[in-house]
Amino acid sequence: MKADGGVPAPAGEEGFQTVPESAGMPEPGGADLLERHRIPLTGYCYRMLGSPFEAEDAVQETLVRAWRSLDRFDEGRAPLRSWLYAIATNVCLDMLRGARRRARAIDLGPSVQAGPDLGAPLPESAFVQPVPDGRVLPFGGDPAELAAQRDTIRLAFVAALQRLPPRQRAVLILRDVLCCKADEVARLLDTTVASVTSALQRARATLRAASADPGEPYQPMDQAQRRLLARYCDAFERYDVEAMVALLHEDAVTSMPPFLWWLRGRAEIRRLLLAAGRPCAGARLVPATANGSPAFAQYRPAGPGGRLEPFALVVLTVSGGLIVEMTTYLDADRLFPLFGLPDALEAEATS
Repeated sequence: MKADGGVPAPAGEEGFQTVPESAGMPEPGGADLLERHRIPLTGYCYRMLGSPFEAEDAVQETLVRAWRSLDRFDEGRAPLRSWLYAIATNVCLDMLRGARRRARAIDLGPSVQAGPDLGAPLPESAFVQPVPDGRVLPFGGDPAELAAQRDTIRLAFVAALQRLPPRQRAVLILRDVLCCKADEVARLLDTTVASVTSALQRARATLRAASADPGEPYQPMDQAQRRLLARYCDAFERYDVEAMVALLHEDAVTSMPPFLWWLRGRAEIRRLLLAAGRPCAGARLVPATANGSPAFAQYRPAGPGGRLEPFALVVLTVSGGLIVEMTTYLDADRLFPLFGLPDALEAEATS
């Protein structure tokens, strides 16, 4: 961000100049113009920050700054999109200054053996958090382009992005995800094309070394995947351990943020499920979509009259017709409202 904390605004060949945040009010209708960019900006900030809640805060701050300076914006000097991404980048870089790197549990330590001790929970800020597709992906558009965008919000990819220094992260997202040209990114970041090219090369090398596998490239839900998810849901609600395990890849992993604990392997997960008794008896699953992947909201009987209360959001990664990763997020109180999920389910009537 500029040293005086102002808002960058486009200024032709000289790059982005500083506009005071106290600039005059914009023309009527400016808020609607800015609001059209909320979803792509949220997608950008989510990839930068790894948290949907921080991304929403960053976008709100971006739009407020842009609103205050909109009367001085000149699209003849640079596109509105570039100007907004410049502001959003500065906001994200400020938020990332001194922040802990978010990750998945499998990035933070070795797998463990199944057992009752999950250890102490880590702060929420330690983990990449899930995001609803609708918050970060545009509606409509080219199906192939939308599929590519879904792949870049997968948990594995977003976690890999967090390995990059913040400015390298911004360069890679702007160039490889949002397909901005090198000279546009250079102006946006107030640097040179050579610097952008160098940062992009280093960022790509880091991601290759991370070997993050997000699973199969996104494809629209087909009958085979629908059957797989239906079988998973049925087996889970019946707590049929053998049926659940049969849907897992041999090297499947499972984790449960905010705990560092995670397991690898179908046999280890089976051991865990058998040893746990029936903690999910009477649970119900509600389908959802998170990070371009299938997900389920899990409800457990806990309320009066057997009412089911929110317990966890389970995000699945599927590859080769099997489940290869299950991430169970326990922060239901924050995540369920974000995903527009019911705050309770009524118990099913029995005959």
